[in-house]
Amino acid sequence: MITITIIFIAVLIVTGITLYLSHRYKQQRAEALGLPPEPPAPEIPEECCGQHEVCERDSLLAAVSRDIEYYDDEELDQWRGTPAHLYTDQQCAQFRDILYTMQSHEVAGWVRSLQLRGIELPNDIKDEVLLIVGERRSQS
Repeated sequence: MITITIIFIAVLIVTGITLYLSHRYKQQRAEALGLPPEPPAPEIPEECCGQHEVCERDSLLAAVSRDIEYYDDEELDQWRGTPAHLYTDQQCAQFRDILYTMQSHEVAGWVRSLQLRGIELPNDIKDEVLLIVGERRSQS
């Protein structure tokens, strides 16, 4: 087993050295031929441009955007700090009503807004939200 590990590490080291030398050779050759240096990586715009695998507006992560946007759901603020497993059936129904009255492209933003406002989604509707967002992503 130790022999295999040593061989694996040696192959990794040789590969790394080869890649480094190859890159360095290409840089020196480009300089000798008077070619311009490689351009820097392009900046990614803050708006969704359709060129990325996961678009910001489809992200469920609150860290993506710090802007709180209300989706005609101000009444949900009363449950700020309520754990997801403590919602009653009536409260879950209220979340579900709001969920199903919005457009599918608004759901990810709504979830981000809830996170930023400190409101946990009830456990009963988390799967429904993930299904809607997943379907939207697969259509894009």
